[in-house]
Amino acid sequence: MSCKYTALLQSVLLATLRRPPTPRPRACGAARRTSFSRCSSLRAGSSSAAGRVLPSPRVCAVNVQILDREDRWFERGAREACKSTTPHSTEVEASDTTYIRPIVLPFHPSPGKPLNGVRRSCQVWGHHIYPLPTTHGRFTLRTHSCGELRTAHLGEEVTLCGWVQYVRQDLFQPFMSVSPVMVTPACSCLTHVSSAILTGEIEVHANNVEVLNICQKLPFEIKDFVKKSEGLRMQYRYLDLRSSQMQYNLRLRSRLVMKMREYLCNLHGFVDVETPTLFKRTPGGAKEFVVPSGEPGRFYSLPQSPQQFKQLLMVAGIDRYFQLARCYRDEGSKPDRQPEFTQVDIEMSFTDQAGIRDLVEGLLQYSWPEEKGFVSPPFPVMTYEEAMRDYGVDKPDTRFEMKLVDISGAFHNTQIQFLREALHQPGGSIQAICVPQGAVSSTHMHFSFSHLPSDNFGRLLPDVSRQQLLQMVGAEPGDLILLTAGTEGRVRPLLGRLRLQCADLLEGHSVKVRDPSAFHFLWVVDFPLFLPKEDSPEQLESAHHPFTAPVPEDAHLLYSQPHKVRGQHYDLVLNGSEIGGGSIRIHSASEQRHVLDTVLQEDPSLLSHLLEALDSGAPPHGGIALGLDRLLAIIVGASSIRDVIAFPKSFRGHDLMSHAPDFVSEEDLRPYHIKVTWPEGLTPGGEDQ
Repeated sequence: MSCKYTALLQSVLLATLRRPPTPRPRACGAARRTSFSRCSSLRAGSSSAAGRVLPSPRVCAVNVQILDREDRWFERGAREACKSTTPHSTEVEASDTTYIRPIVLPFHPSPGKPLNGVRRSCQVWGHHIYPLPTTHGRFTLRTHSCGELRTAHLGEEVTLCGWVQYVRQDLFQPFMSVSPVMVTPACSCLTHVSSAILTGEIEVHANNVEVLNICQKLPFEIKDFVKKSEGLRMQYRYLDLRSSQMQYNLRLRSRLVMKMREYLCNLHGFVDVETPTLFKRTPGGAKEFVVPSGEPGRFYSLPQSPQQFKQLLMVAGIDRYFQLARCYRDEGSKPDRQPEFTQVDIEMSFTDQAGIRDLVEGLLQYSWPEEKGFVSPPFPVMTYEEAMRDYGVDKPDTRFEMKLVDISGAFHNTQIQFLREALHQPGGSIQAICVPQGAVSSTHMHFSFSHLPSDNFGRLLPDVSRQQLLQMVGAEPGDLILLTAGTEGRVRPLLGRLRLQCADLLEGHSVKVRDPSAFHFLWVVDFPLFLPKEDSPEQLESAHHPFTAPVPEDAHLLYSQPHKVRGQHYDLVLNGSEIGGGSIRIHSASEQRHVLDTVLQEDPSLLSHLLEALDSGAPPHGGIALGLDRLLAIIVGASSIRDVIAFPKSFRGHDLMSHAPDFVSEEDLRPYHIKVTWPEGLTPGGEDQ
């Protein structure tokens, strides 16, 4: 007796397992300028080693391979494959005793033709189809994992491996704390059922136990409710990683990366290219790590990002590049930064800002964890000027209001001295934010006002100005109004930081301001191409990097008023944190040379290889880099990106487990022609606390 299995073609090794309740993303053509052709590997009446092909108007085509039971692919789900209205469709007939697995169907670009892909009409996006998992016991000594046993396994002989973590009163033989063991038991029914755990309906009766290893007394218990200092966690990271939260974080990271690869490489024809780690210094940007080369006076630099290489790949005709890139920056550690980190690095030829945004939105929607809800493109777009005007920062948290309001109009005839002085200076303004219920909570928020006591301020403020102020900020009884005066360039960032601090203080006193389970994406565009240097305001530096192209409308200002030029730079913001940044690049060698030499006053010879490449017929191109660590930290609600990295560095950039960086002897330094000169009063030694 046979049954018919329906399967759906995707350009990745997938198996028809289930269809989670995820909304269908937009068309596969994430970049608007890219067209796709219909994908169909089997046609009605053709033959295949997988089985006989029958005509059917109901399902999409698939190339399948029939496997025997030893491959341990479950047959369930094959019947649940999605139906489609696509006219070119195929059914595969197989025996009940066989299992079905799709074959990888790679897509290759043809000269003069677009990349092959899946058309919108195939409707494959609405159905997330995953490879059918093998059992945990395959390739290992065990037959099952401890957490997968259920009542369906009653009476079976199973082999388990793991660590003994809890010792219950006379139900378990005491072992050394958290020791790995192998158990060969039989499952039987429990008289007392525990609904608190998934395995609460069964119990394991051991026939024999083999202790594989023992451990000494641990520095802390491997239990989620046991609090550990971060220093202790990092010193014994291999133990900290056993916690359920860290296990979840790393496994979620793996799933996210896998889905990103599927989306980019298999669905959209991107090429995963590894770029060098040993490179040379890049003008501008963050401080770089240097690596000795063995030649006197010559050093490599570890790349801040593969920026130059991915542009060179566009000149080389790769067309679509992607890489999970390791990047390095020698700068002070912060909660959301590490000296080495991972970026999802992307570059495309013949694209524009809209194409890159479409691609990234589809990528996040496709790879977003199901348990975290849905991602709904398109994301809102806000200009840099709008972000600074309303939120005071270029990465606004849009989960709550408390927008900045220009209240200068209410104080044109004010007698308050510091306000009057602020309005009379060039670019002066008075800005305010309204903190809901802030007056009620202000006794606990510890605000201090340095300019004027509140009673004097109220006495000097006329009734007309007071009413106008309340109306402008939309204040209600119990709200708190905070205002500041000065130039817009100083006032806006100050209130932007104060806005976030107020949200933190209110939430610290149980006032709900931001939904921790909400994910608010936002694109910020039209950044200034150049900004004044902090130490030399008369000189300019790149707001993003020196390879960003100007907005076409401002291109003529590049040679006369470069400080007024807007760049084709875009940032992706999630809940007030920048998780990605990119730009459309300069693809003209003469324009790039002008930016380096004239505007930034950098030596163009440092980038002679890139300038020569741009002169070789470089196509228009652009890209983006997503911070994988920061994105994961926000998804799991971690306070630091260290909680989503297996072996991170400390706040000072040290590895507390291996004590890196370490000292190198003079003998080992001699081949590199390096000699350490210690600052006065400083000697070798010391440890990261």
